Amino acid sequence: MTIESDAARLRAAAEVKPMKLPVNRRVDESHHLVTGDGLSVWYTIQVSPHSRIQEAIFERPDRVPSDQECEQWLRRLVVGAEAVEAPGLPGAMTRRFEAFERNPELEAPLA
Repeated sequence: MTIESDAARLRAAAEVKPMKLPVNRRVDESHHLVTGDGLSVWYTIQVSPHSRIQEAIFERPDRVPSDQECEQWLRRLVVGAEAVEAPGLPGAMTRRFEAFERNPELEAPLA
């Protein structure tokens, strides 16, 4: 498999089965893959009435995933928005990226 085909499969699974916020936080294995070199990749789409969040998580058992390997996946996974890295725990071997898409037309007006 290639990154392109693996990323396309993860995107398709996330589009077919997005998580509904705030109640459905279950992720199934169709949103996950492990590459031949041991990089674990998770991709989900979370939806609420007024926003959508694309989330990509990268993890290795032996070291922190590099900027280069995260970027090559992010370019293929996150579509239509720019992913920003979320803060992580010190010493963690996991990196999490999020891209928020908001629809102001569906949000309550600010008072």
